[in-house]
Amino acid sequence: MAAKLILTDRWGNPVERKNLTQEVAAPTLGGVRSPLSGYPGDGLNPVRLANILRAADQGDPVDYLELAETIEERDPHFLGVIGTRKRAVSQLDVTVEPASDAALDVQIADMVRDWLKREELQQEVFHILDCISKGYSATEIVWDTSESQYMPGKLIWRDPRHFRFERRDLSTPRLLEEGGQEVPLPAFRFIFADIPAKSGLPLRSGLSRVAAWGWMFKAFTARDWAIFTQTYGQPLRVGKWAPGASDADKATLFRAVANIAGDCAAIIPDTMSIDFVETKSVGASINLYEKRIAHLDQQISKAVLGQTATTDAIAGGHAVGKEHRLVQEDIESADAMALAAILNRDLIRPWIQLEYGPQKRYPRLKIARPKAEDLKLIADSLDVLVRNGVEIEEAEARARFGWAQPKPGARILRPVSSGNQPSTIDPTDPTGRKGVIEAISGKIKGGAGRSGGDVALQQEGASTGEISGGDQIGALAERLGVEAQPVVVAMIERIEAMLTAASTIEDFRAMLEEGFGEAETQRLANRLAAAMLAAEFAGREDALDG
Repeated sequence: MAAKLILTDRWGNPVERKNLTQEVAAPTLGGVRSPLSGYPGDGLNPVRLANILRAADQGDPVDYLELAETIEERDPHFLGVIGTRKRAVSQLDVTVEPASDAALDVQIADMVRDWLKREELQQEVFHILDCISKGYSATEIVWDTSESQYMPGKLIWRDPRHFRFERRDLSTPRLLEEGGQEVPLPAFRFIFADIPAKSGLPLRSGLSRVAAWGWMFKAFTARDWAIFTQTYGQPLRVGKWAPGASDADKATLFRAVANIAGDCAAIIPDTMSIDFVETKSVGASINLYEKRIAHLDQQISKAVLGQTATTDAIAGGHAVGKEHRLVQEDIESADAMALAAILNRDLIRPWIQLEYGPQKRYPRLKIARPKAEDLKLIADSLDVLVRNGVEIEEAEARARFGWAQPKPGARILRPVSSGNQPSTIDPTDPTGRKGVIEAISGKIKGGAGRSGGDVALQQEGASTGEISGGDQIGALAERLGVEAQPVVVAMIERIEAMLTAASTIEDFRAMLEEGFGEAETQRLANRLAAAMLAAEFAGREDALDG
């Protein structure tokens, strides 16, 4: 009896097919995977922040992950730049490269392409890229087997607080079960993504660790700025009481100065004085707080996007902005390649193994921004290559320009005619076949595609012309062309009509056999025989004269 094939994931865990259609990491209100969150960012100070990060380094990431959520919620700048980085990748084109040209590999690639057309994919990729901020993300795959085949049905973002790492390496992920036990991730059930900002452990590679310090110091500055704004420009009121004033009089005086405006009020005896000493170094720089917050925001922009020109208006002009944009594109390209590798590893390969079994090679997802091509250069190159006999597939050329195959009956663009006027399309001949026939046969007729009266006028002009040069053979050839042309034109016009009416090559062959008898060709044969006889006599005469 043949051994049953056992599939395993990248960590060696066996696949349990019976549970692939069920959710295994859903949150529960009364369990350890609770959706409720704490707010460790409230009242944050350097000592507390250091303790939060130290706990995460030792394998307890809950406070750190909740702090990362708080930063994204409360810091508009960090939310903007991290969202820009994630959306830049989630909107890129996703293509599929078959493992080979074999029929099965092409079929597998087509299956993956069809699945990628789902509308939810962009949002799912955005959630997978949550690993850029927090260091890692876990997306649960719920498989669909309703059509007797395996298909990724849903990709569900799971709260990273519900995952831990093995204590021996702090790199191998574990799932928290209902009882609080840490168990290996079920095989083929998760896209576990990590796109580190630096080399090291996943818990120490998220951008939120860097942003936490900047956000804390910015919160201090924003608090001081709020206090300054509240008191700046407020009138200072000082009430003075005369000697012998009672406590009731003092209370009345204080209520009076306090109710005039804000808090900047006091009462003192008439014999006392208060001196207000102005700190000129701060008073002369009322934008001190704004500059400090802007500086901290720029540091966050550098950490997340690698530059500041696309987020902050700085001096330098177009050249600096262009260079900074190239830096952002480099980061985008690196994120896209890392994400493609993650999806190939945790989604595409497991899918193909479930559906087709293990393969030697697997299709590859590629995520990249399409490179702009010089279409004019391609068009010029095509013209040169085709005229020099290089064979190029029409479908491939259309694909490079993004043009579809014309539909039957569609209006077709035609080349400009020799008179520099656009050629017209006969409504009775939308495919242009008749026009092509006339253009070719016109060269045979000698009338450049003209028919009827135009050809007759051409004959007349030729017949009345004088023979020059005394060349008898040339004169005979010219006379043969004039006298035989009506016969040839009549034959060509009949062939044109047959080609236009025939729908297949067999119909055209039958029309030729029925439409041309010996009588039709005899006229042309007589003309040719007479010309050959005249040429024979002319040759003999030249020989005698010579």
